[in-house]
Amino acid sequence: MDSPIGPLGVELDGLTVIGVRFGASPVADLSDKPAVVEQLEGYFAGTVTEFTVPISMRGGSSFERFVWAEIAKIPYGETRTYGDIAKAFGDVGAARAVGTACNRNPVPVLVPCHRVVGAGNKLVGFGGGLPRKRQLLELEARVSLERAWGFPGASSGT
Repeated sequence: MDSPIGPLGVELDGLTVIGVRFGASPVADLSDKPAVVEQLEGYFAGTVTEFTVPISMRGGSSFERFVWAEIAKIPYGETRTYGDIAKAFGDVGAARAVGTACNRNPVPVLVPCHRVVGAGNKLVGFGGGLPRKRQLLELEARVSLERAWGFPGASSGT
């Protein structure tokens, strides 16, 4: 699908999302849009802040699966540091390993690894590239502010 951060490839197993890839070639016919495409379009339009499509996180070590589960808990419009997630794992020295696990996230955007930032909230590391990470964080910050301030047209639903 086309998106404001460039083409996204979405891999499905039936109705379950098993992969999201940056820079994928667009499919010619999306007349029967899968629910995930509709939700991603809503996300980029600022009307969807929580994905409800089924996701299957296949593969990964037990550490990576822990990291992906922690990332999935980060609320829309908020961030956590690699160190925060390492601390949640019980190993404050594992921040680099958290970064590697984020890079191996099979469903970026849906499991929001873009919400993980460096110490001091520095914008570092993202498999889709830092410009995409910045765009995603800016989108969520804008939508969060619009909702908090009650701007006209700001939806309060998911």
